Amino acid sequence: MLDPQAQALMQLMIDKGVPPVHTMTPKEARASYRSRRAFTQPDAPEVFKVEDKLVSANGVSVPVRVYHPHAAQSHSTLPGLVYLHGGGWTIGDLDTHDVLCRSLCLQAGIVVVSVDYRMGPEHKFPAAYDDSVAAFNWTVAHATSLGIDASRIAIGGDSAGGNLAAAACLGLRGQSVQPAFQLLIYPATIMWQDTASYHANGKGYMLTKESIAYYTENYLRNRDDAKDWRASPQLAESHAGLAPAFVMTAGFDPLRDEGLMYANALSKAGVSAQYICFERQIHGFITMGRVMQESNTAVNLCASVLKANLHR
Repeated sequence: MLDPQAQALMQLMIDKGVPPVHTMTPKEARASYRSRRAFTQPDAPEVFKVEDKLVSANGVSVPVRVYHPHAAQSHSTLPGLVYLHGGGWTIGDLDTHDVLCRSLCLQAGIVVVSVDYRMGPEHKFPAAYDDSVAAFNWTVAHATSLGIDASRIAIGGDSAGGNLAAAACLGLRGQSVQPAFQLLIYPATIMWQDTASYHANGKGYMLTKESIAYYTENYLRNRDDAKDWRASPQLAESHAGLAPAFVMTAGFDPLRDEGLMYANALSKAGVSAQYICFERQIHGFITMGRVMQESNTAVNLCASVLKANLHR
């Protein structure tokens, strides 16, 4: 059964005439997404300190926002999380996921580095992937000044950000310092969908087949990119040797089954993978805590999992 609060939100968007994302230009879609924050997201909790910095790599500068918890006052180093926001590689930014990053920072007692990676259609694949890897490596290189223990840095994200986190984990495999944990919130793991959840939930539940096609077209250069593991981490030849993972999906999400498939692929490769599905929820619900109680439950769960796996 669909969460009544999710149903009410979707009906309200229809009543207010919010246009489907695939009918808007990227600029319009970004503005629309940002405008919904005040209505759907809780108030931003206070953290100890927030810093905006730039990551310089591959000839580009990538903005990041660093959140320090109050525990930073009494600990020389803390675990870290490199966070990649959702939005179909097209929309979203540091501000749209500010509340979520603050909440994870406070509740897990970790330093969070939120990444404003380049997006399509202005910057096609693999720009977002490259920026994600660069941001993790920058965090490792600057761990001491950031108050982070370099051996305890997780990487995570929601939706497109979950895709980038999973792909970055694959790309960072074999480095001297790799991610210590993966937080994958309803991740996109394969660039063509033919799953039961895609067909069952591809209409009427916020993320539609049309919007998935819109986002994919904005991100990829051509069809061959869809076969690249950096875009479709499910297609990697091996998932062995990766960091332990927590994979969260939503029951009424077209991406539900590919999230489960990825958790199973990790487990089959010998990687510790926890999986949970919020059966009553829709795609994107974790940033909607003002209007959906289960969003706050999900945030609390993610923070608890991060705390349990990083504070060792």
